[in-house]
Parts: sequence; C-alpha cells; structure tokens
Amino acid sequence: MKYFASAVTDIGNTKKTNQDSVCVKIAQSEKYGQVAMAVLCDGMGGLDKGELASATVIRAFSKWFEEELPLSLKKLSWSALSDEWERIAKEQNYLIGQYGNKIESSVGTTLTAMLFIKDKYLIAHVGDSRVYSITSSVNQLTEDQTFIAREIKAGRMTLEQAKVHPKRNQLLQCIGASRNVEPQMILGKTVKNSVYMFCSDGFRHVLTNEEIYENFNFDNLNDEQAMERNSRYLIDLVKSRNEKDNITVALIKCIG
Repeated sequence: MKYFASAVTDIGNTKKTNQDSVCVKIAQSEKYGQVAMAVLCDGMGGLDKGELASATVIRAFSKWFEEELPLSLKKLSWSALSDEWERIAKEQNYLIGQYGNKIESSVGTTLTAMLFIKDKYLIAHVGDSRVYSITSSVNQLTEDQTFIAREIKAGRMTLEQAKVHPKRNQLLQCIGASRNVEPQMILGKTVKNSVYMFCSDGFRHVLTNEEIYENFNFDNLNDEQAMERNSRYLIDLVKSRNEKDNITVALIKCIG
C-alpha cells in the first residue's frame, strides 16, 4: 500500500486559541513498505490548557512512531500494537490528570489515532473526534463517546432532541479529565484505493456526507496539493456557516 496525506487546522471564527492538534506521518519500512499514522486530538474547549493537553498526546504518539514502531515491525503483532497504544492512552491520561491536579484545574483532550501497516489498520479512540472511511460512500468508523450518542443508541433520545439537549457536548471520557479511560480499539482491513478522514467535531457539525464525499472521494484527490486545497475549501465553508469551534481535518489516501 502507498499513502498520501494532508492535515489542515484552523482556529475558527470565535476561539482565542486553537486547542486542536494533529499530525500525520508516513515512513518506509524494510519489511512492509510504507506505513502511515494519523493522530488528531481536540483539547477541551471548556477546560483550561486544552491546547497543552492535545499537543502533549500528539507528541507521545509521534515519539512512539519514530522510536518504538521500528522495533515492533521486526515481529509484527497487532494485539501487541493494540496493547501499546492502549498503554500510551492510559499513561497520558494519568500524566495529564496529575498536571491538572497540580495546577488545580481540569485539563483534557480527545484522542483519535490510526495506524496503517500493509492491508490492516488499528484505531485508538477516546471522545468525539472521528475517523471516516470514504469509498463509494462516507462511513463513520468510530463511535462518539458522548452523553447524547449513548442516549440515542439506547433509544432514549431522538436526533432532533439531541441537537438542543443541554448535555449535547458532554463527553463520557477524555484523556486527562477522566479518572480512568478505556479507549475504543478497532482493528480492520484497509480498503485499497480509498480515503480515510480524521476530524474534530468542529469540522463535521455543519457539513453533510454528500459535501464530504464530493470533495474527498478517491478520484477527486489527485495529489497532496488537491487534498489540502479541498480541505481548506470545506473549512472555509464550515466557517461561513458560523461554526464556533476550532476546525481540523486530516486525510490519508491509500493506493493499493
């Protein structure tokens, strides 16, 4: 598999700081060809120092990719990789939580990370940032860990009720502000000639799946310049619709 990637983030219309953090990495391995990783973190807007929390988690995964993944690739085990990523998430939850206690303030971030090796992928997910696969349609791969998502899934709330519910932005868990976190770990098969999209909630609130597909389908992203150009177009569209949050989107195009 060969990968192309882009990442674009914007402070948005009203925020004073951008609390979103994102990174994408592609490297060449001896045994498996190209490997790729994307990590997106959305620091909690209502919490102090969300930008510090999101950047700290990004750095931890980036360091793992550079220093530990090459060793893991010598004897590839997806269960071991899953354990490593779960360990990082829980370790960061503890460290950021300790920092929050020290400054007597709640500090937190979502986490959505995805690793591609050969024909498989691994996702680690905490919070309400999302991963989508874009093939012949747009498909959400992660589950929002929010109060309203839980209530909708249980049949206790409708989509229309969720839009105006006072707890519509309440997360069930996040890195740093939860006593314990249990990441959603997903192992799947990478679809050849497809696109994977990572976004903070500020990107997706006012966009339709049709608009996402039109701009991010495989045939419409010829190179990384097109990926970045179409990302910026949709971010500008989101801003024109008065989205108030930070806005971030990353893309990985997979060519089989």
